[in-house]
Amino acid sequence: MKTKDKKKVWFVTGTQHLYGPEVLNQVSAHAKEIAQTLNESLSSPVEIVFQPILKTPDEITSLFITAGADSQCIGIITWMHTFSPSKMWINGLKRLQVPLCHLNTQFNKEIPWDSIDMDFMNLNQSAHGDREFAHLLTRMKIRRKTIVGFWKDISVQKSISNWTRAALGWSELQEIKVARIGDNMREVAVTEGDKVQAQIQFGFSVNGYDTDDITKIIETLNTSEVEALLKVYEDSYEVDSELKQGGKKRESLIAAAKIELGLKKFLDQGGFKAFTDTFENLGTFEQLPGIAVQRLMEQGYGFAGEGDWKTAALVRAFKVMSQNTPGGTSFMEDYTYHFGNSSQVLGAHMLEICPSISENKPRCEIHPLGIGGKKDPVRLVFDGKAGEAINVSLIDLGTRFRLILNEVNAIPFKNKLPKLPVARVLWTPQPSLEIAASAWMKAGGSHHTVYSQALETEVIQDFATLAGVELICIDKNTKLYELEQTLNANEAVF
Repeated sequence: MKTKDKKKVWFVTGTQHLYGPEVLNQVSAHAKEIAQTLNESLSSPVEIVFQPILKTPDEITSLFITAGADSQCIGIITWMHTFSPSKMWINGLKRLQVPLCHLNTQFNKEIPWDSIDMDFMNLNQSAHGDREFAHLLTRMKIRRKTIVGFWKDISVQKSISNWTRAALGWSELQEIKVARIGDNMREVAVTEGDKVQAQIQFGFSVNGYDTDDITKIIETLNTSEVEALLKVYEDSYEVDSELKQGGKKRESLIAAAKIELGLKKFLDQGGFKAFTDTFENLGTFEQLPGIAVQRLMEQGYGFAGEGDWKTAALVRAFKVMSQNTPGGTSFMEDYTYHFGNSSQVLGAHMLEICPSISENKPRCEIHPLGIGGKKDPVRLVFDGKAGEAINVSLIDLGTRFRLILNEVNAIPFKNKLPKLPVARVLWTPQPSLEIAASAWMKAGGSHHTVYSQALETEVIQDFATLAGVELICIDKNTKLYELEQTLNANEAVF
């Protein structure tokens, strides 16, 4: 998926008038070159834009005010080329409204041993200029990403790209409207939560709607719209013979197509980028939306089942963050275990897994669904791709929110699943199923997650920092006793 407008990150360089015009001209030229190089290195759909170097408190304050008022500016990268007394930055930083990344680099990679003199030293003071700036950030309790290293190094450029992805997701969260079509699944705890506090902390809003709001739109659809979508199905998927033209269940595919068209129009008309539904509140829907939800997720809409609005919003944010990367992102559920020499998890849901993670051409099938009390739903069936991935859960602990992340390795299916008519993924959690599941449950993680092969852990770490929310990472180095100590310590910190 792609967003319409390319967002911008401002590259801001600190200095002062102490050094004279010749040095300041060099500072400006160096900053422009670094900003341009970093912009060209980005893998994310963001533009890094050079800003005039800052030399006075008034210039600094004006820049932060302007950045906060610019809807295209989603973050600021700061760098102190020379020494820049940090008291100059106080009033500006009080007005900081966007994420901050502090880059501690210098224009030259190595010390020119034979020619270094005090002119060189006065120009290249990042080693202590950035420490002065970082001291103030710490004293003002400003959350930020700190990156140290040479600006041409791939590792530095990758970290900056990851941070811009996190900033992009954070910016998106501020605008997301989530439509809950029906309520939460009855008596379920983890999909509930404080929607008001979520909007205060993360920015996204959540409101409820009825299936009638969609079926009213469905009733206005014309035949050509439906026929066009049916052709897309037939061109894109291996359609079951019962669903093809003349097949005995063709009407079910027509109904599924109408639900997809109605849902998309409803979402677009209301400005919704994420939504939920539940099999217990299907109302006027003929069938539980299966293929409709799967295809809408693939187009970039956030979704989660059973009214799980937190995961739906997170799916959308992950979709935005993962633009221009290989691999897909989907709503997911840890469904069942395989205990063995290498214990595994079968991830799936009743129907709603995004085709962006499919290894093969999806099959369009229809099968009974034993819950919901509606007609048999149409769905896409496929195996997920092998490869590294992350599973992320957002939970409400009552007093605060917590993100939980598990690094996993998706593996190919060695066995056929002829009687399991759902999209599915098989993975080995890090460091093992036994430790990962214990850690996940100790942290209170949900059975619903965002599963992504497009994003890596560093992006989510940066995202958690931007949100000011606790993040528990479960990876190959996780030890249960140490994790318990972290959870206990976080009770005080958060």
